[in-house]
Amino acid sequence: MLSRLKRTDPLIVLIILAVVAAIIAPARGSFAEWFATATNIAIALLFFLYGARLSTREAIKGLMHWRLHLLILAFTFLVFPLIGLALKPLTLVISEDLYMGILFMTLVPSTVQSSVAFTSIARGNFAGAIVAASASNLAGVFLTPILVMLLLSRGDGINVDAQVFLDIAVLLLLPFVLGQILRKWVKGIAANKATKIVDRGSITMVVYSAFSAGMVAGVWSQVSAGEIAFLIVFSIVLVAIMLWLTRFTALRLGFNQKDMKAIQFCGTKKSLATGLPMASVIFGGASIGLLILPLMIFHQVQLMMCSWLAARYARQAPPRKPVTLSS
Repeated sequence: MLSRLKRTDPLIVLIILAVVAAIIAPARGSFAEWFATATNIAIALLFFLYGARLSTREAIKGLMHWRLHLLILAFTFLVFPLIGLALKPLTLVISEDLYMGILFMTLVPSTVQSSVAFTSIARGNFAGAIVAASASNLAGVFLTPILVMLLLSRGDGINVDAQVFLDIAVLLLLPFVLGQILRKWVKGIAANKATKIVDRGSITMVVYSAFSAGMVAGVWSQVSAGEIAFLIVFSIVLVAIMLWLTRFTALRLGFNQKDMKAIQFCGTKKSLATGLPMASVIFGGASIGLLILPLMIFHQVQLMMCSWLAARYARQAPPRKPVTLSS
């Protein structure tokens, strides 16, 4: 057991510890606000380091890779919703409200920070992942409410706040651009273990913050132990299917290994950080406990499974070449 524990990816351990900490001592009140600010700072720092580590040529190449971005968007906003609709028979064994939560989970955008972090750890095309994951969140501002209106029939009072665009730009894109500008002076720092530490630390902070919000809202008191077990098993199966499907499709369409990894990690995820505020905005003052529970559980499962896969890819990949630091 000790031998297996030593081989366990540290990020999986950190994620589990973050969940346990949120259950025992969830962030509340002013501490929750302070911790959310600290989490945003960590995420911004991570994207600054990404910008500093990536050559400008590679960044432009990632921006222009439209086939990659189109396929990831297709998985996020077409394949996932179709799967959600196909799962309608689940209402024979679970409540209608819980199924609506599963369907809503399939409609939200992909994650940004963890998708890019896992792509980077796996030695994939993280320049493309940054653009694709950011595009998913921007597209989700419009597509998720539209899909909710079409598929959940609860579209009354939908309000899309343009502030989301500014938030994404300030939190993710601006630090990345600054990293590119200051790359000449900080690329050495970004190339060492600093990026890996911030990778793992920021993901852990996101998990603790999001899980704390669910604990404070009393989400877990609204479902039985059997329903929670069902959602865990369901999430494991769905993530496994999507990881296989994204890999199979990417390779069949002629994408290389680096692109395939970006497609896997960006095209299989659903963002709790984006999904929670979207649910609050779209459904107004309605109770969203059961609506967000499937997303909360899927979020934790996807992080642990993708963390294991990213670590496996990293062990299989050759060491990074020094030339990646050239401008």
